[in-house]
Amino acid sequence: MPVVRSSEGVTHEIHGARFVSYASPRAGSKELCAWRGEIPAGTRAPAHTVDREEVFHLLTGELLITLDGRTERVTAGDTVIIGSGATLAVENPTDRTATSWVTTSVGLTAELADGTRITPPWAN
Repeated sequence: MPVVRSSEGVTHEIHGARFVSYASPRAGSKELCAWRGEIPAGTRAPAHTVDREEVFHLLTGELLITLDGRTERVTAGDTVIIGSGATLAVENPTDRTATSWVTTSVGLTAELADGTRITPPWAN
């Protein structure tokens, strides 16, 4: 039975946020990836377009999520379904770190507004 202990999560940092990967091909998952995101107070991540569906569940705090130009305030316990091809931006306008749990399929890539393609190591 594959068990990934909390101490075995692989940490990555980008755009001021921290991503701790628990499920990925490196951890034995063949189809899905899952990670905890830590979005510090005042962080504004750049908009990016994803090529896979994501399920974004906010564990703690609150965030402003802009999805295809529409902004919603989400709070702990809320879930956002991000469709393949959607453009997403995340902002933490509060004074507390927010934490999320995200699940997607293996192979996710994202494209920034300037055309830069990112292949996040925590999703591959």
